[in-house]
Amino acid sequence: MQVAVYGGSFDPPHVGHAMVAGWLLWTQRVERVWLVPAFQHALDKRLQPFERRLELCRAMAADVDAARIAVVDVEARLPTPSYTLHTLRALASEHPQHRFSLVVGADVLDQTEHWHAWVTIQREFAPIVVGRVGWPSVAGAPSFPGVSSTEIRQRLADDEPVDHLVTAGVASLISPGASR
Repeated sequence: MQVAVYGGSFDPPHVGHAMVAGWLLWTQRVERVWLVPAFQHALDKRLQPFERRLELCRAMAADVDAARIAVVDVEARLPTPSYTLHTLRALASEHPQHRFSLVVGADVLDQTEHWHAWVTIQREFAPIVVGRVGWPSVAGAPSFPGVSSTEIRQRLADDEPVDHLVTAGVASLISPGASR
């Protein structure tokens, strides 16, 4: 089975993430999407607790396609910092029956020269690059909205609505007044 590994902080996951996951499935780029929240941010950025971000990703997955989108906690079992290559190889080792491709946004392409073993990732895990509004277009992929988790966190801090930026399941968990 062809699986897209879609990693990120997901703090919180938003409609841009949901659209990318849906597009990968709806266009049959892959048969499954595995959301892989980062256990610890590579640049030591402060994140909500890992279990909370897993919960939010599960809510988004349920809103999009619960049968074909899974949330994987592999990074909690890996040494830190967990480089993308290590995560991908751990998944490939644990699930040899699958073929994995890494999902990356156009907004990180200019940073891959700083990634650990990017050339190896390209060779072993055939990245699927998705476009993002405000960045150069990507051949064969639409550009997804430039929604940001940072904007959502700021809106929540300012007690402003976010239901138009996240899926309904995520909104029920994070919107002002929602149980946390």
